[in-house]
Amino acid sequence: MHRYIPPEDGLNVERRDWRRLRDMLPFLWEYRGRAFLALVCLVLAKVANVGIPIVLKHIVDLLESEQQLMLALPVALLLAYGVLKLSSSLFNELRDVVFARVRYHAMRRLSTEVMQHLHKLSLRFHLERRTGAISRDLERGTRSVSSILNYMVFSILPIIVEFGLVAVVLLTQYAAVFALVTFATVLVYVVFTFLITEWRMEFRHTMNRLDSRANSQAFDSLINYETVKYFGNEGLELRRFDATLEEWESAAVKTQSSMSLLNFGQGAIIACGVTVIMFYAAQGVVTGSMTIGDLVLVNAFLLQLFIPLNFLGIVYRQIKYSLADMDLIFNLLERQPEVEDCEAAERLRLAGGEVEFRHVDFSYQEDRPILFDVDFRVGTGQKVAVVGHSGAGKSTLARLLFRFYDVTAGRISIDGQDIRALTQDSLRAAIGVVPQDAVLFNESIHYNILYGRPDASRQEVEAAARLAHIHDFVASLPQGYETLVGERGLKLSGGEKQRIAIARAILKRPRILLFDEATSSLDSKTEQAIQETLREVAQDHTTLVIAHRLSTVVDADRILVMESGRIVEQGTHRELLEQSGRYQHMWQLQQQDRPPLGEVAA
Repeated sequence: MHRYIPPEDGLNVERRDWRRLRDMLPFLWEYRGRAFLALVCLVLAKVANVGIPIVLKHIVDLLESEQQLMLALPVALLLAYGVLKLSSSLFNELRDVVFARVRYHAMRRLSTEVMQHLHKLSLRFHLERRTGAISRDLERGTRSVSSILNYMVFSILPIIVEFGLVAVVLLTQYAAVFALVTFATVLVYVVFTFLITEWRMEFRHTMNRLDSRANSQAFDSLINYETVKYFGNEGLELRRFDATLEEWESAAVKTQSSMSLLNFGQGAIIACGVTVIMFYAAQGVVTGSMTIGDLVLVNAFLLQLFIPLNFLGIVYRQIKYSLADMDLIFNLLERQPEVEDCEAAERLRLAGGEVEFRHVDFSYQEDRPILFDVDFRVGTGQKVAVVGHSGAGKSTLARLLFRFYDVTAGRISIDGQDIRALTQDSLRAAIGVVPQDAVLFNESIHYNILYGRPDASRQEVEAAARLAHIHDFVASLPQGYETLVGERGLKLSGGEKQRIAIARAILKRPRILLFDEATSSLDSKTEQAIQETLREVAQDHTTLVIAHRLSTVVDADRILVMESGRIVEQGTHRELLEQSGRYQHMWQLQQQDRPPLGEVAA
């Protein structure tokens, strides 16, 4: 399960949050000019905003003046008031427009980088991950970047700028007590907010973890819909899902209750500060040291400061939550791929496409070895088959050749080049794979075949489909090649999916072919036709076939029999039958199930 994991480097929460904010800066750098212009608009908006109470003070003082020599309104001041109001709104909107590109571009860049990094991570990560949980984490993490930028530029920075401008006015124009009470109120408010919010963060982390778990359970249940139905376990799935949501509900209630406590405390602090300041202002008016305009000015400043400051508490909480969400993304980006290109990696220089496994040992875990001293060669244009019971290590050979993992000992080479010294892109471009479980994208049939070589023409796609004996079937569909195959190809039969996968591999035109139980989902008639097609496609190609049905590999140049991670027998089909060993025993067992094919093959 993918969940929030505290940083392993010993950083406390504050230092980690600052580090995450620094990690976010590179995503803003490309539009740094726009970001600077947005800050200029922000400052101008706040200057206009602070100027409004000052102009209002002069209007009130003028209207209250006993020297009413001119029976006229203070037109200039009223116009200035209106211009400042308009300017504040204008610069705020300009800030939003200018910064929009910065914010959404940062989201796009981060999303793209995370997707690129996920594709770089090794197979082990993707076998262990929970799709639903990581999907929710990615959604929250990407959205958190937008939230933090939004809060920083539209909430925190404006308050800081405005607070600084107001502080200058209070310190230069009024008694020190006004600035002192204002600063003290803000300080107490901030400290109280920080302390309570830090206490509440554990509830938020718990909610995130349970939300991801519930989402993962829902995804798994729906993806495995047929299995759930087969065993009538709808109730079990709902109970698991509801049990997780029950824990989430409890954490959510604690979060809401503690938020109410925080809001009340913040309101109480602000009320006390405003009352004290208004008391001193009213006293100043009574004693004559301040005018009615000064009272209006101080009151306006308090409203401008404390109303957004009250919102700042919510902003701080949201930033903390967003930083926690963003931490999931950056923890993922900091995760190193298990298999990486070395610094001096070179592109594969293909000659004949000869593949050699030389004394290869491998283990997925140190205490569980899988392969032992596997040693064989697939010469240029040869077809070598690997057979054996389930768990013998056959599919592991395919994963090692494709370099999803690196060998524990020994080496794998293509045309004499150790694949660990090659770039993964050039290695994989030379290998065409038809896996046992042909998984398709939820796109059209044309898209899924074209995936083998995206720049191929429509005619080439249809030619590959004909070779894979799928063209006639596709042509008979109402939407033809534009037919959607459904999630993971569920709208097609196993055999239809497999033939599309074969067409996709044919279209790639690789030098090395790898068939991992490529015909396991086909009926006998189709299997014979596909086998003939595969023989045609494999001509002049280096071909490695991993098979369970021995009848599909009788024409191989050499057959390797694996058992418990070792090659225990090897030779041609006839040679292995004459040895009266494991291969002969497997052959006899399979002939009992398929006598017609067995007689023809023998």
